Amino acid sequence: MIQLREQVRELVETPLLPEGFKVPKSRFTHPSVRMRQLLDSEPYLFGPGVYDPLGAQQVMYHGFKAVYFSGYSFAMGHVGSTDMDLYANVEIADAARRTVSALRKFQLTQAVGDPEKGIAPKHLDIPPIIVDMDGGYGNIFNVQRTTDLYVNAGVAAAHIEDQVLPKRCGHIGGKALIPVNEMIGKLKMARAVADDLGNRDFVVIARTDGLSAMTAPESLRGMELAVDRGLRYLETGVPDLLWCEFPTSDRETLQTFTGEIRKRYPKTRFAFNYSSSFKWFNDENPLTFDELGELGVKFIFITLGGQHANGHGLATLLQDMAENKEQGYINLQKKEWAEGADYPTKSHHFFSGVPYHHQVGKMYNASRLGSEFVEELPDEKVV
Repeated sequence: MIQLREQVRELVETPLLPEGFKVPKSRFTHPSVRMRQLLDSEPYLFGPGVYDPLGAQQVMYHGFKAVYFSGYSFAMGHVGSTDMDLYANVEIADAARRTVSALRKFQLTQAVGDPEKGIAPKHLDIPPIIVDMDGGYGNIFNVQRTTDLYVNAGVAAAHIEDQVLPKRCGHIGGKALIPVNEMIGKLKMARAVADDLGNRDFVVIARTDGLSAMTAPESLRGMELAVDRGLRYLETGVPDLLWCEFPTSDRETLQTFTGEIRKRYPKTRFAFNYSSSFKWFNDENPLTFDELGELGVKFIFITLGGQHANGHGLATLLQDMAENKEQGYINLQKKEWAEGADYPTKSHHFFSGVPYHHQVGKMYNASRLGSEFVEELPDEKVV
């Protein structure tokens, strides 16, 4: 863990920055390798759930070490619908590709800061992105194509679930499971594609919805079904992490599942959905991230955290503007620019990298870019 942190602090040059500016050396570590390093060195890895490049950049800005790209959030944010297999693999794969690219660009823009306004460079590590692959969007050949798209996009990891297609959110009733061997085939195909593309570090997460499935080919149901499915998937040696979707936040259910799995595979690493479907605020003793880590959970994520935060923030603004017109927006700006507040998007110019584009544009002789083209306007008047 100490060695990893020392490596992260090391700064190096890149031809995409002006002379004298640097980025963390971890920029040149593959995202899947980076994720495995973190899984090995951290008590657990937490990834806030987002669904677009802007949300992922905010996760990165605030220092989180992973990004979870949520399928449900993507369905809501890009399709305007629910989580029932209503988008295609190419849609979410392209969104993931753009997000990976955006994080690499964001590292560069933050490494420049804003020399004209005296804002110092900020050296951020690029968090690995874990992307929802749902049920693979079809048979093993759909999994083959999807994995190809994800790996080539620079995605660090993906999870595949064992639902009958079209799948649905794990907290929507009526779930049905595909045969065990069909799911195993999908897991093996994902692993084979990543290996064939030269990324043997690509992290594969197996998910089972057996605990609350309504129908399945076998006679087992409930916890017996979930445990049996988990063990069968682990027998293949493919999954790096195992995820069981739970219907509630009850800790006893989680403890039973992890305990039963570890009786046979004591070194199993689990993924856990700290689900937005649960009213954690009504739980008298909610599970903590630290407790999850002690149970062997190595990857924790809140699927719709970003979606709910964005919905809350926009609703607050719209309600205020509906009542107070322009004053509602002014109230938002007062909060953004309050002394000591750290809302990085308060200046959309800075957050999106305008200073970087002036610096690098000048370096490459781009038209009308450079410090001489920066308008001298009072800071108290414009962002």
